[in-house]
Amino acid sequence: MTDYTASLPRKRMGAGVLLSDHRGRVLLVEPTYTDYWEIPGGAVEADESPYAAAVREVDEELGLPLRPGRLLVTDWVPPRPDRTEGLMLLFDGGLLTPEQTDRIQLPAEELRSWAWCTEHEATDRLSDLLSRRITAAIRARADGSPAYLENGYPVP
Repeated sequence: MTDYTASLPRKRMGAGVLLSDHRGRVLLVEPTYTDYWEIPGGAVEADESPYAAAVREVDEELGLPLRPGRLLVTDWVPPRPDRTEGLMLLFDGGLLTPEQTDRIQLPAEELRSWAWCTEHEATDRLSDLLSRRITAAIRARADGSPAYLENGYPVP
């Protein structure tokens, strides 16, 4: 018997983690492969859960073994000429202690630097899409309700 689900469309998935310091700033990383900054995270691999991907990516990118908290944002991103459609998930990484911050180690081949940024500073460094997603994640964390977005915009 044929597995019907094997014929269904597949979507690209990504998972990231919103990390903050005691001043409410968010942690951004500067990739070597793009002009825009990002949050820690990346592609969900085959047969990997989005949560497991978030844990793995924070460990790979920052050298920090963390267990993120609840889901803050689900964002469906439509296809465009250079990229397939995708589903992006952001988890709440909570507050990093100064001790954790001191232990951050970046993979030099992937990331140039990292920085704590206010929401305004983050908007200046991120792509428009990721800026909208991070703003929604900050709001979701504050009000306790997860956000559903399409292309970074809230959907009622």
